[in-house]
Amino acid sequence: MALLLLAGAVVLAGCAGSPGGTHIEPAAPTATEAREASMEAELAWQEVKAQTQAMELEIAALIPKDAVISIDQKKKGMLLSCNSTHHKWKGSTTITFVEGTNIEPIVKDIEAHYRTKGTKVSADRNVDEDYRIQIDLGAGENYIVAEGLAPNEIRIASGSACFTLAEGIYPGGFSRSHEQSQPHCLNNEDNVQVLRVMLGIVAR
Repeated sequence: MALLLLAGAVVLAGCAGSPGGTHIEPAAPTATEAREASMEAELAWQEVKAQTQAMELEIAALIPKDAVISIDQKKKGMLLSCNSTHHKWKGSTTITFVEGTNIEPIVKDIEAHYRTKGTKVSADRNVDEDYRIQIDLGAGENYIVAEGLAPNEIRIASGSACFTLAEGIYPGGFSRSHEQSQPHCLNNEDNVQVLRVMLGIVAR
């Protein structure tokens, strides 16, 4: 019995913090660790961007080549929130056609292609009464196909699947330690500019 009491006392002593003891904060990441985290985050951006842009070009490839003058895929995009913890990459591709091309039948052919595959597709008309479709691939990934800013254009607006940013990386490109030392108080205009700069780096 005495041995049991002694063992219990040892356990309790081990669980109790020493009075006046000093709380030790976790060590800050080294420069090498921070650089590796940044490289991992950049790789994640490159993968998400590459997948989304590949899908844009897959859609563009369905358009008859004899009617196409050019295909312009934007190298940069924007980062938007899906919710409080997830984000998505947004980009676009513009296809320019020869003068007089009827855009609506082409958009409807793309719609039919994906409906045949069993992909979720919705259709409506925008404020200019142009026919448009939205292709939904799940997990927040979608592509809107409609007539562009000019009558002889089709614009494919893309949104990647929602994903979580790497640990310690924020939409503005700041690490956790940076945020602790400098308040992250950007207005909307500043935030968009920071995101463009960051995505420009990722686009390399």
